[in-house]
Amino acid sequence: MSKTQPPKTFPGWIRQPWPSGEAFSEVKSLLGDLRLHTVCQSAHCPNQSECWGRKTATFMVMGNTCTRHCSYCAVNSGKPGELDLDEPEHIAEAVRRLGLKHTVLTSVTRDDLPDGGAGHIARTIRAIKASTPETTIEVLVQDFDGKREDIARVQAAGPEIFSHNIETVKSVFSRIRDRRFTYEQSLEVLRIAREYSEGRFIKSAFMLGCGETPAEIEETLRDLKAAGCDAVSIGQYLQPTPKHFPVQAYIAPEQFKEIEALAWSIGFGFAVAGPFVRSSYRSEALLESAYAQSRMAGNELNGASHAD
Repeated sequence: MSKTQPPKTFPGWIRQPWPSGEAFSEVKSLLGDLRLHTVCQSAHCPNQSECWGRKTATFMVMGNTCTRHCSYCAVNSGKPGELDLDEPEHIAEAVRRLGLKHTVLTSVTRDDLPDGGAGHIARTIRAIKASTPETTIEVLVQDFDGKREDIARVQAAGPEIFSHNIETVKSVFSRIRDRRFTYEQSLEVLRIAREYSEGRFIKSAFMLGCGETPAEIEETLRDLKAAGCDAVSIGQYLQPTPKHFPVQAYIAPEQFKEIEALAWSIGFGFAVAGPFVRSSYRSEALLESAYAQSRMAGNELNGASHAD
């Protein structure tokens, strides 16, 4: 793949249907009734129509205002409100009413809280598991300033997948992320999570189209693998509004396939890449993969097949 170039036209493959349908309306109504936020809405996710149509949603814990300001992100930035202490039970109720076999929890970054919200996230995981024990959970968290005890607290609640996104390659990192995030600290979060994984899965994700080079993409994949990641997802960055960081390139679907193949060759147990792939998109696919099924059965694969 050649070095990415600034886009001149909006490619035809970056198109998704407008959200609609009975299932979409049901999810929207339920979220409103329980005063819940989703990253689907707050981050202007292009997969909202498909996911809500399948009655799935990525819940965003601890409100919809983030204490950090990343130039690529559409989530509100500023001073958050008080924690909703009933939120864990409300999310558990939403999971039960939607009949979810798998769900994803993410959150805004809450530097205003002593533990960054780790305790609240852990309570939410436990509330879901108490309400619907059969539901599996992916939790996508901030960096917690690299604090080991906060990462361990989330892992102790027992999510099947622990995720922390590196978001972009090292050379672009400081251009699009809040200065309190660093590339090395994100890798350290994944290393710490690996230590407390007890056989559970570690995952990360990053975006393309921010000005990265092919060599930097491979470097990032190797850094994530060395940090202990089992799985990686890679998607196209889309500029949420004209005020946000501009897209530097639209990556063609066939180029994403090359990058996905590279990830598999590096040794990830699960990898997916495509224009509309997001961190939580079809999250359950990791747990359904041959790699995960084999590992959960106590027979970890070395060099899993891409065929799953």
